[in-house]
Amino acid sequence: QVQLVESGGGLVQAGGSLRLSCAATGSIFSINAMGWYRQAPGKQRELVAAITRGGTTNYADSVKGRFTIARDNGKNTVYLQMNRLKPEDTAVYYCNAKTIDSNYWGQGTQVTVSS
Repeated sequence: QVQLVESGGGLVQAGGSLRLSCAATGSIFSINAMGWYRQAPGKQRELVAAITRGGTTNYADSVKGRFTIARDNGKNTVYLQMNRLKPEDTAVYYCNAKTIDSNYWGQGTQVTVSS
């Protein structure tokens, strides 16, 4: 079992920045990749960014060049640095951890970008 605790959401004006954090506990040795997803009202949950155990990253086209995902293996924490935020980035952001046979989710943190 893996437990994920997110922090760092909030309200920011367009053009501003936020950093999300996700701390993993439990069977962290079994995690192959971690990432961030988001879900806006009335929309499906979508991948924002992901990072593998080896450090390979993947980003949604809509956030490339603005968001950066990073992983601190010593702290078992994944970060999402979000710069130049836009109103369309407003959503609940969920941390995700993938093992060989399971998918784990955090409780979600709200990010609201005002215009």
